[in-house]
Amino acid sequence: MRCPFCGHEDSQVKDSRPTDDGAAIRRRRQCEGCAARFTTFERIQLRELTVLKSDGRRQPFERDKLLRSLAIAARKRPVEPARLEKLVSGIQRQLETAGEGEVTAHRIGELVMAGLKTLDPVAYIRFASVYRDFSEAKDFEAFAGEVAGE
Repeated sequence: MRCPFCGHEDSQVKDSRPTDDGAAIRRRRQCEGCAARFTTFERIQLRELTVLKSDGRRQPFERDKLLRSLAIAARKRPVEPARLEKLVSGIQRQLETAGEGEVTAHRIGELVMAGLKTLDPVAYIRFASVYRDFSEAKDFEAFAGEVAGE
């Protein structure tokens, strides 16, 4: 494992433990070159996923990109990062076990919407505003009315 501080090729694992949700192994490492410590995560990947965008482009699925989007939607909300991490793990596992190597961005968006709906209503509306491309205040109002009426 290359050191993120000095670029040295070798590091020593000092501690390994599963994450809270059991979906990854957290490894604490120490660089043999500069003695800096850093953490890595090791996850099971069942298959390579490719995201088919609405404009026809194809991109590799990026777990971190999805997690960043959720973190932005949940910013300043009482949602623990571990719950967002668990939501992303669940979505990724659903996509990997579906048996398809290619998944549409729309499918990912719908899974995120379903997960956020149960997690936090404000984060749900924030994500929906970008995902559904709200352009006017009345779009927010209509969607928030639907959420409040459920």
